[in-house]
Amino acid sequence: MTDSGRTIALAEQALSQIKALRLSADPQSFEIWYAYVAGTQPKLNAYINEILGQRPSLSALELEQIHYRFFSQARVAERVETVGAKIKDEVDQIVAMIEAAIGASTQYQSELEDSTRKLALPIDRETLRVIVESLVFSTKEVEQENSTLSASLGLSRKQIADLQEDLVSIRAESLSDPLTMLANRKHFDESLERILAKSRHSGEVFCLILADVDHFKSFNDTHGHQMGDHVLRLIAGEMKQAVKAQDIVARYGGEEFAIILPASDLTAAAAVAERIRTTTMSRELRRRKTGESLGRVTISLGIAECRAHESAQDLVERADNCLYAAKRRGRNCVVAQDQLVAGAPQPA
Repeated sequence: MTDSGRTIALAEQALSQIKALRLSADPQSFEIWYAYVAGTQPKLNAYINEILGQRPSLSALELEQIHYRFFSQARVAERVETVGAKIKDEVDQIVAMIEAAIGASTQYQSELEDSTRKLALPIDRETLRVIVESLVFSTKEVEQENSTLSASLGLSRKQIADLQEDLVSIRAESLSDPLTMLANRKHFDESLERILAKSRHSGEVFCLILADVDHFKSFNDTHGHQMGDHVLRLIAGEMKQAVKAQDIVARYGGEEFAIILPASDLTAAAAVAERIRTTTMSRELRRRKTGESLGRVTISLGIAECRAHESAQDLVERADNCLYAAKRRGRNCVVAQDQLVAGAPQPA
């Protein structure tokens, strides 16, 4: 079979897998199943087989996590390696240019010393002319080499600056959720540890909000994963609009979000959470093509304020307890830690 024939055959097998599992045939899903049927990533196949051994299909969240784990992270690593190699090449070229300039300067210095010795001796007019012409020629050569070096260094400086911007972009991409463009879980974890450390040092309080879309699986199953993705992007936008520039909004996982509010107490955090809840609930969803109403989605939110010397895990657990309490209260509400202390129902 020719390479093109094998590619077509693998593509057909990938589409057959997607159809058999009743999954969305989007580019991300196709990439996963093409690699699966091609067998290019044994760990990917083993991971998928383990899931399929427990249930008949995979969820949209599982596919998203699989793509991030086996494809997105690998691409980031490859891009970092590529940019790193280009920076090394530029540095090597700069070193070579500097070494060449040092060699030319050493030679010029030697010629000056030789001319100085000659000029110290009795010489005739013709010999003096030859020495002066030689010095002028050598000086012009050095000036030309220095000009070329300066131009080359300027170009290399710009190229390295461009490559550094690429690295900044790659890092930002590695810390962003591709669906919602919020901070991803890695970014959230790093930020929470950093803000906790700052809080321990300064004594300044901050709050953590955990939010979860109510009945999201049912919505996805009824209206499709694409509409579900649209809902997640919509809520992400509402959250970004409701917070300040210093606040960190992250996609915590699946349909769950996290918001870190530095220098905010429970009262301020509750106002932010309530604003997000009411704004989200007020939007009626419609299919763009048909105008069909899909109803409204709601979210539940839990809030915890940091305590002295507690770990990130403890803070997240307390916010999670508040979130579950909001779910137990009937969803579409905000529960803060002071309400739990006052006797609000605890999660099972």
